[in-house]
Amino acid sequence: MQQWFTDAKLGIFIHYGIYAVNGIAESWSFYNGRISHEDYMKQLDGFTAANFDAEYWADLIQKSGAKYAVLTTKHHDGVALFDTKYSDLNVVKKTPAKRDIVKEFYEAIEKRGIRKGVYYSLIDWSHPDYASVYEGGRVPEDLSTVNKFSNPTDGVQDLEKWNRFLEFNNNQLGELLTNYGKVDLLWFDGDWERSADQWGLPKFKEYLQSFNEDIIINSRLAGHGDYKTPEQGIPITRPEGAWEFCTTINSSWGYQHKDNDYKSLKQILRMFVDCISMGGNMLLDIGPMEDGTIPQQQVDTLLGLGKWIGEHEEAIFGTEDGIMQRYWAGGSTLSKDKKTLYLFVHDTPQESLCLKGLSTPIKRISVLHSGKELTHVVHGGVPWFNIPGTTWINISPEDAHEHITVVKVELEDEIDMYGGSGAVVTHN
Repeated sequence: MQQWFTDAKLGIFIHYGIYAVNGIAESWSFYNGRISHEDYMKQLDGFTAANFDAEYWADLIQKSGAKYAVLTTKHHDGVALFDTKYSDLNVVKKTPAKRDIVKEFYEAIEKRGIRKGVYYSLIDWSHPDYASVYEGGRVPEDLSTVNKFSNPTDGVQDLEKWNRFLEFNNNQLGELLTNYGKVDLLWFDGDWERSADQWGLPKFKEYLQSFNEDIIINSRLAGHGDYKTPEQGIPITRPEGAWEFCTTINSSWGYQHKDNDYKSLKQILRMFVDCISMGGNMLLDIGPMEDGTIPQQQVDTLLGLGKWIGEHEEAIFGTEDGIMQRYWAGGSTLSKDKKTLYLFVHDTPQESLCLKGLSTPIKRISVLHSGKELTHVVHGGVPWFNIPGTTWINISPEDAHEHITVVKVELEDEIDMYGGSGAVVTHN
C-alpha cells in the first residue's frame, strides 16, 4: 500500500452525471424499473454543465483538507464524463455541455497537489454487449428473475459478446490512465455481477498496473483490490489493513432536488475522527447539480470540515491509529514516534477527562487548538506490580472547541498501555 494513501486521511468523492438533471438515483432508477431507460437517457438533453468550474471545485476540495478526490468518470448507466473514442455515450458528444469534465477537473486538482482518483463502473447497463453472460456462467433456474440490463433473459450466453465488452472496458480504462496524467487511485464499482475469472483477473489488474505500477485499487475488484471500502455504515472495529469509509453528505450519492437530509458538520466530524482513530480514511461524497453548481449546504460542510482540520492538522496528518477504546472512548491518534497521544473529546467537558491504562510518564498536556496547558493527577495504581493508575486531566467548558476538542498528551517515552492481564501492550 502506498504511504500517501494511509497518510491522506480525507478524500472527496464526487457523483456527477446526467442523473442530476431530474434528481433521480444514478443508474439504479432505470435498472429497478422506477423509470424507463429511454426516459432516463432523455436527461442527456438537460445536462449543461453551464456553471461547472473545475478551478472552484478544486479550491473547495483543497479547503476541505482532503488530499485526494475521486470523480465518477462513468457510472453503471454507461454515460462517460470524458471524451472517449470507444462510445458515443458521453457528455462531450451527447449533451449540451460538450465538455470533457474529467480533463478539466484533473488538470485543476493536479495543480493543487491533490491526488487523482478515478471512479469507474465495471458494469455498463447500456452497453449492447454487457448483458451477455451470467455471474460465474451459471444460468439461473428461474429466468423470470433475470434483469435484462445485467444478463440474457433467454438463458443463452454469448462469450464473444462478453469478450468484446471486456475489450471495451480495457480501452476506456486505457484512455483514463493515459490521457489525463498520472492517476493515483482506481475506485471500481460493480464487480459483483461477474466472477473474478470472468473479469479476467488477475491479468486484468496486471494490465491496469502496466500504466502505473504504483496505482492503488479499491476492494471492489472481485477479491483483487488493495484496500477495503466499507460504505455508509462506519465500522465498529478496525478493519484489517488499509481501509476507507465512503459516505454521503446527505442521503444520496448524486444530486437529488428533494434530499435535504443532510448530516450536520458535527456528525461528519465525528465520523471522520472515528475513521482516523482506527487508522482509516474517510471518502466524503458530494453531489453537484447538473449545471455544475455545488449546493451551498455541501459547500458550507466542506469549509467547516476544512476549518476544523486546519486547526488540528498535527493530530490528523502524520499520525497512526490510536489507543483502544477501553482506555479512551472518544477515539485517538498517535504520532509516528508514539510519544504523543491525541485524545478526541466530543462533548463539552465539565471538570476532568478520564484516561485509563497509561503506563508511560506524562511530560505535558495541552489543548491543541489554543495551546493552553492542562494539569492532571493520577489516582490509584499498584506500582510494585507495574499497574498504572487512572489519569485525570483537568479541563473546563471554556477550554473546549465548538465542535471537537483535541487534547495533546506528550509522553516521556513511547506509549505503553496496560493490557489488563498482567502484560503491558503497545497501543493497539
